[in-house]
Amino acid sequence: MTSFFYCILATLLYVLALPVLVYLRFKPKYKDSIPSRFFLRRNPPFSKSGIWFHACSLGEVRSILPLIESLSDEVVNVSVITQTGFKEATKVSGAQVRYLPYEIFLPFWMRPQKVLVVMEAELWPMLFVVAKAKGMKTILMNARVSDKSYQSYVRFGFLYRWIFAHIDVVFAQSEIDKNRLMELGAKNVQVGGNIKAFQKLSVSRDYPKPLGKRVIILASTHENEEALILSNISLLKDDMLIVVPRHPERFGKVESVLKEYTAFHHLSYSALSHNEDFQSDVVLCDKMGELINLYAISDIVILGGSFIDGIGGHNPLEPAHFKTKIISGPYIFNQKALFKCVENIVTCKDEQLRGVFENSDVIKNSSIINSGDIEPLLKEILGK
Repeated sequence: MTSFFYCILATLLYVLALPVLVYLRFKPKYKDSIPSRFFLRRNPPFSKSGIWFHACSLGEVRSILPLIESLSDEVVNVSVITQTGFKEATKVSGAQVRYLPYEIFLPFWMRPQKVLVVMEAELWPMLFVVAKAKGMKTILMNARVSDKSYQSYVRFGFLYRWIFAHIDVVFAQSEIDKNRLMELGAKNVQVGGNIKAFQKLSVSRDYPKPLGKRVIILASTHENEEALILSNISLLKDDMLIVVPRHPERFGKVESVLKEYTAFHHLSYSALSHNEDFQSDVVLCDKMGELINLYAISDIVILGGSFIDGIGGHNPLEPAHFKTKIISGPYIFNQKALFKCVENIVTCKDEQLRGVFENSDVIKNSSIINSGDIEPLLKEILGK
């Protein structure tokens, strides 16, 4: 009965949202994902039964790669939400990749699979309800409930209890997450750490490190964050700054910010898509998929998504893999488990950033101290 009323509500929302969906379909960010997810354009069901991984976007897809590589003898299917996630998933050899359709399509779109493994907060109710109805084992992996979102989860506890009734196994990131998830009705909860800690990183392109330069990266920055950080640091004569916005649709806006900044400070500017020699003082990375490659030549990384409240920080394991110095803002509520896996990260408020940056020589290079254990996850997935 609950599923019936939920489908009625989901259908009503779909009808009301149709004009917005048609409008967004013409935005570059959604030109493939919206037609596939909401109109099933070129998005057929998986043709083979196997182990189905569902992840949202680029970062989540990358984090499940070690698991997929360990399942080389199994049929692997991958579904995603975003276009960047889809592009990354297509790199998985032999995997079928699809966009996850909107929920009202799932009952007739989904085909039986051995196991459904869902990442983090992708708690789409019909995804789990239909999966159980079709006889699949369901696993929620890398689950967390942040301090910021906990009260919202409790407020809608009735909805989450319904969802968790259809999830067989939950792997939480920490003991705190485990206790919160059990309060919300999750059963068979195990602490598995953060799956992103298992990630194996490798560069796809070797950029030459500029001779005599200290390379500073503003990584995965969000709206207003570039200006905030730039107003609180002072570049030295031999510094080169590379700014990597989190979302490609912001490249144009960030370019305007950087051109104004470089003109005021009499610095040279270039965009990576036009010039890859790294001779400019300030470089905008306006190409996707380059952040790991740039971490490999960095001396200092200032992690974005952490200096303004509401985002929750970004993955520190990626720069720590290259043992660079890392500075982060204080708003890291979505990444607490990962920050515990890395030592020598300096966390400060934006008004403290100048003092930290000017004394960066006393900041130690980061290192990963806890990589987690992938075996319990593999055993659950394979039913061993």
